[in-house]
Amino acid sequence: MANHPYVGMWVTDDGQIRHELLPDNRYDEARGTRQSAYQGRYEINGTHIDYWDDTGFTADGEFVDQDTLHHGGMIFRRR
Repeated sequence: MANHPYVGMWVTDDGQIRHELLPDNRYDEARGTRQSAYQGRYEINGTHIDYWDDTGFTADGEFVDQDTLHHGGMIFRRR
């Protein structure tokens, strides 16, 4: 996954949520001043992403282009 085009940092326009897709199929999400608020694994199929949080909940999202991710009702931009 290290060379996958979606690996990297994704941030909401207000900067409050920072979502890092790591090359080992793990993610680390910060919210406001809370670092590592959520962590877990992810899998990308085409432009669709599925998440499995370490606490047990699941989520998904869609990459609408190379620099925009829609996830959980939010829009993330590549940083």
